[in-house]
Amino acid sequence: MKITVIGAGAIGGNLAAKLSTAGHDVQVAHARGPEDIRAEVLESGARAVDLADAVQGRDAIVLAIPFGAAGKLAGLFASVPAETVVIDTANYYPGMLSEPIEAVDNGQVESVYTAELLGRPVVKAWNAALAETQRTKGVPAGTPGRLAIPVAGDSKEARRVAMQLVDDTGFDPYDAGMLADSWRQQPNGPAYCTELTLDELPAALAAADRVKDAAIRDSLPERFAALPANPTVDDVVEMNRAAHR
Repeated sequence: MKITVIGAGAIGGNLAAKLSTAGHDVQVAHARGPEDIRAEVLESGARAVDLADAVQGRDAIVLAIPFGAAGKLAGLFASVPAETVVIDTANYYPGMLSEPIEAVDNGQVESVYTAELLGRPVVKAWNAALAETQRTKGVPAGTPGRLAIPVAGDSKEARRVAMQLVDDTGFDPYDAGMLADSWRQQPNGPAYCTELTLDELPAALAAADRVKDAAIRDSLPERFAALPANPTVDDVVEMNRAAHR
């Protein structure tokens, strides 16, 4: 597939490298220009391009940008064909990674808000796994214990495409239904960054509680402060799991 990843940080860089390794034609764009994209992101064959040239003629576009920034791209996406699958990977951390957003604080689902900002439908994927999990724990399909990633969106075809790409990055895709239900994979629910298998993920999504999970999300600074210095990915996963015991 012809894929563009917008954003070249930890998540975007991971996805660009993995999707390119899987054989896809991958472009990477960054708001600060192609010269700002790290060399290791491009080692597997992805190409750095200008943001203005990044969205035309692509089968899928992955947004690996800060939550709330999609509105800045609305003009760019106005001419993107409807059949292009747009995948949102962002998470809302008010007061930590973004300013508080009233609509989301009042209950609007994160990726529904993003779709409104962008002016087109999106699929939610890759948001519920740590960047380091995505970088180091992807394995071939059929490997025992393979971790799963939920995918939510209103179009069955768009979900199918996103699920295939999740599989290509080394994780079992799980069809999490409509975008309005993607709050179940938002921070910090039982399915969020807890490294679950395909057998374990459905029960974790079903156990999500919007009020409780938001409170756990907002307690992140205190919980991180209790971790060892230089915590490992396993330390962070265990912290997330412990919050729901």
